[in-house]
Amino acid sequence: MKSRRIHLMGASGSGVTTIGRALASRLALPHHDSDDYFWLPTAPPYQTTRPAAERLRLMREMFLPRLDWVLSGTVTGWGDEFIPFFDLVVFVTTPRKLRLQRLRDREATHFGADAVAQGGWRHEEAESFVDWASHYEAGDREGRSLARDEAWLAKLPCPVVRVDGSRPLADLVEQLCSEAQRLPG
Repeated sequence: MKSRRIHLMGASGSGVTTIGRALASRLALPHHDSDDYFWLPTAPPYQTTRPAAERLRLMREMFLPRLDWVLSGTVTGWGDEFIPFFDLVVFVTTPRKLRLQRLRDREATHFGADAVAQGGWRHEEAESFVDWASHYEAGDREGRSLARDEAWLAKLPCPVVRVDGSRPLADLVEQLCSEAQRLPG
């Protein structure tokens, strides 16, 4: 039986989660996001990482063996055991300026505009996160980078589709639905 296991990845703010949710909805597939497994639930969120072994165990239990799913968010550096499961990987690239604006908007929506504004309780963390994300293309900071992602993509045995995350969401979903229909099996 043909499976549809689709993984979307890209820099923070590229639109991976938004596209992944929309694609999963359109294909009537369950959607999972790597952040839900990477981070322990905390208040405020994104404070404590979950140990890698626990992340992997949870993902194996929750969805990995199923035939159909969409996974958004990177697993580069800790999820290589998932590579054989992927039927299609989508690499979303989005211009840096747009990514960083999306991140600022997301932080304001998630935590409140006052919280992330100068003097707000979340200002330093929000600015630090945006600063970290701004180095993705240059790769001159610890953590994720375009070069690391490209190296990871190069070793994948499945098809890799590259999309521009600045395109309209409906157009991206339509393109990816077509790509999913072309999967062998």
